Amino acid sequence: MTDETLDWDKAGGLLPAIVQDADTGEVLMLGYMNAEALAETRESGLVTFFSRSKQRLWRKGETSGNTLALVSIEADCDRDALLVRARPAGPVCHLGTRSCFGETQGPTLAFLGELARIVEARAGADPDDSYTARLLERGALKAAQKVGEEGVETALAGAAEDDDALIDESADLVFHLMVLLKARGLSLDVVAERLRARHRDS
Repeated sequence: MTDETLDWDKAGGLLPAIVQDADTGEVLMLGYMNAEALAETRESGLVTFFSRSKQRLWRKGETSGNTLALVSIEADCDRDALLVRARPAGPVCHLGTRSCFGETQGPTLAFLGELARIVEARAGADPDDSYTARLLERGALKAAQKVGEEGVETALAGAAEDDDALIDESADLVFHLMVLLKARGLSLDVVAERLRARHRDS
């Protein structure tokens, strides 16, 4: 995206900037950027807006600490609006909710992105207090063993147990797979990208 192609004139030098959680896809807030705010966002890596009420730049979280770490910025087809993907450091709304649109849940599968963040955070926890940290401390081999166990239990539940048992075992399998990927320095994102690539090639 080149700034020269953005239509700054349409709204008096400001572009609406929709902020989306980079991991879950949830819409978090709407702000406005001028060229200076866009440049500051890119330079600092923290999402910065132009405040229409204060008539100055303001970095999201500058007082609360609930910053937005920039992942990417894209313009829409008319080049007069921005989609900002970011990772929030806490509740985004000043009312304390994770989104300015309330506590509405994103798409169900988006929780996998949230779970990935939880696994990431637990990696640095005390192994005595966290099963995830304990498993990661034991290394990829132990995590792989757990994936094998959960895979067998999922298959058995699918063959001989009710739907509730299959759902529970599937949840255990996905969780342990995420821990294994983390132990290897990978994530579900790269798995999803591989699936996407296979779909494109098929």
